[in-house]
Amino acid sequence: MRARSGHSRERCAIARRRVRTDKEVDFPVSENVVEAKTDVVLVGAGIMSATLGALMRQLQPDWSITAFERLDAVAAESSDPWNNAGTGHSALCELNYTPGNPDGSVEIAKAVNVNEQFQVSRQFWSYAVDNGLLSDPKDFINPIPHVSFVHGADDVKYLRARYDALAGHPLFAGMEYSESPEFFAERLPLMAAGRDFSDPVALNWTDTGTDVDFGALTKQLINNVAESGGTVFFGHEVTNISKQSDGSWIVKVRNRRTGESRKVHAKFVFVGAGGGALHLLQKSGIAEAKGFGGFPVSGAFLRCTNPDVIARHSAKVYGKAAVGAPPMSVPHLDTRVIGGKQGLLFGPYAGWSPKFLKQGGVMDLPKSIKPNNLMSMLGVGVTELGLVKYLVGELTQSPADRIGTLAEFAPEARLEDWELIVAGQRVQVIRRKGAGGVLEFGTAVVSAADGSIAGLLGASPGASTAVPAMLDVLERCFPQQWDAWQPKLREMVPSLGVKLSENPDLFRQVWDHSTKTLQLDVVPGRGQVAPMEAAAV
Repeated sequence: MRARSGHSRERCAIARRRVRTDKEVDFPVSENVVEAKTDVVLVGAGIMSATLGALMRQLQPDWSITAFERLDAVAAESSDPWNNAGTGHSALCELNYTPGNPDGSVEIAKAVNVNEQFQVSRQFWSYAVDNGLLSDPKDFINPIPHVSFVHGADDVKYLRARYDALAGHPLFAGMEYSESPEFFAERLPLMAAGRDFSDPVALNWTDTGTDVDFGALTKQLINNVAESGGTVFFGHEVTNISKQSDGSWIVKVRNRRTGESRKVHAKFVFVGAGGGALHLLQKSGIAEAKGFGGFPVSGAFLRCTNPDVIARHSAKVYGKAAVGAPPMSVPHLDTRVIGGKQGLLFGPYAGWSPKFLKQGGVMDLPKSIKPNNLMSMLGVGVTELGLVKYLVGELTQSPADRIGTLAEFAPEARLEDWELIVAGQRVQVIRRKGAGGVLEFGTAVVSAADGSIAGLLGASPGASTAVPAMLDVLERCFPQQWDAWQPKLREMVPSLGVKLSENPDLFRQVWDHSTKTLQLDVVPGRGQVAPMEAAAV
């Protein structure tokens, strides 16, 4: 399966990206013949495919892996650092994971679950650093405080109840709570400047949050897949997936540079194509994909261009979504670390496009509507009128309106210090429910009953939970190997199969190790991270 010299121009190896491969699939011109065989095809070069590929290289190094990316770079869609907020989603600050109950209490089950998932990701990344799969952790993960911010008497009362519900929990120990203007001004000077503190404010503050450059992380993982014998093609789009009588798959691939189409035989296919996953899962014909639909929502951020302003804020601060707005609209003022340089984002501002990918086509949404998901789509159209109203309001915003929204966080914000950037396209899952459908703001693993194909639909918390999501894929799709893989899996993720929230001693062990390995024990400007002990100010 080594490339002929005449095809060297199609190699995935691009020196400036450090993605190299020792083996190459030989692709003759004819599209009517199966030209190559591989054990595993990964569709897309984003964080999900990269994570699954890296796990597979550790578990089954003798399997051949071939990845196809339609664009000319790794992580060029939603995994790109400017296309997402980079929050290591562990529910430390995201208020949509801790809804209030009618009696004034706060429900924390979802927050605990999301945090558990992020701990799995941290453990694998730590293993990957220890074993050379990943290089300097500062290239992709950095410690940044995670903060919940509210104002107004009712929301202050809610945030206090949230703190009371979380602070005594093992996974959230170390969280601070304060209603003090002095505490606020000391920790968040940019947000305090010009603020009228007659309107009560409150903060939940956690020093142990992280900022993750998922683009850099994805590139390093893809490098590992390629350097350990896998093959990665850029500018190659998977156009069809068809099942064979023996349970394997024929994957049709088009070279976007030359227009040539080729076919690859694969035993297993993972569709990690972001917004493009729904179309390919539909084309595969698997029963498990029937009834699923997708609703695309584009996003934008204000990016700060003034270094002096950027230097005055070092935290990820999340507020509450407006009444009637979807969970994905939660406003946040985010410190980013990209390429070793600190930046600052605010958003998201929602937009709408029928495209399923940022670099997709306007027919993506219409082409996704099938007889088996039509009622799901129509049902959501009736039940999600609040989302439609929210999107209309967002689309009509002027630059002054956007700065006005930012001013709730930074009262002295000036239009000339910020620029609008278009972020990644998200396709929210529409799942069949009864005779209609329901819109879900999360991720969904879709896999065939025989385990020969799987894909991931949806978005937030997405990338932060890539490792547990891909472990789920492995368990579902490779039950015969799962038991034999256990020793290696537990080497990579010591808490596998265990709820850390119910095993605080194990949590402390894996937390301390990953904190040290990932160099997360010192927060810039605040020094050594304090022990995880609850505190109220």
